[in-house]
Amino acid sequence: MTRNQASGQAATRYTLEDLKRVMERLRDPEGGCPWDQKQSFETIITYTLEECYELAEAIEQADLKQIAEELGDVLFQVVFYSQLGSELGAFDLDTVIDGLVRKLVRRHPHVFVGEDLESRPEHEDLSVDVIKDTWERLKQEEREQKNVPGLLDDVPYALPALSRAQKLQKRAARIGFDWTSQEEVLSNLKDELIELHEAMISEQPADIEEEAGDLLFSVVNLIRHLGLDTESTLRAANKKFERRFRHMEYAARAEGKKLQDETLEQLELRWQYAKRQSAD
Repeated sequence: MTRNQASGQAATRYTLEDLKRVMERLRDPEGGCPWDQKQSFETIITYTLEECYELAEAIEQADLKQIAEELGDVLFQVVFYSQLGSELGAFDLDTVIDGLVRKLVRRHPHVFVGEDLESRPEHEDLSVDVIKDTWERLKQEEREQKNVPGLLDDVPYALPALSRAQKLQKRAARIGFDWTSQEEVLSNLKDELIELHEAMISEQPADIEEEAGDLLFSVVNLIRHLGLDTESTLRAANKKFERRFRHMEYAARAEGKKLQDETLEQLELRWQYAKRQSAD
């Protein structure tokens, strides 16, 4: 309980310290929550990913109240991992926060001088591109200090495939291994489409899968060169498809019909109408 509650005064807002105490109580072998007591780093990974996706959905829906709630759920994941680390004597939440602050200060030399959080360097205004270059350079220096042998070696395998493809391409681009223009990327994309078509004609499943992968990787490359994020771009496309398809379903129900009973030609007419409606 908070200090005010303990003294019998009106409750105030709970703090980070209260959250840490809640986590300790949940994991307490005596009187804690049986479910929380059984969890480990490995078992809560799935929940962490779910909470992050729920936060992303709340942000896309511009639901500020839901964003605040989902942020709390994501924060709880951090506190949970930190409690597990504390029980192992490896790290605690304070260690996590200290490391994060030091890293942020180190990677923002255009904002801070040394480790003084209130320091302000004297310099001209820097462009976003210069700041990003500095950030990436400092990250690379950190990787070298950790003895990461290859440029791609610390790109997480657990990332969604589209995001990982984009990150791999960005890493390779740092040493100049990249197309120099959007037109070159588009030309390569057309070549990959031709190769996929040839594989389809050959009817060799392994070749088809390989060429389909190359085509998708090239699409990611084009999206990256357009200055877009693959994951958010596809999520937006998914939402658009859902919106139009639901319009088709609504229109069919209004006519006392079901989409599954209609011909492909009828479905195409509904789709085109839904597209026109969404464009209005």
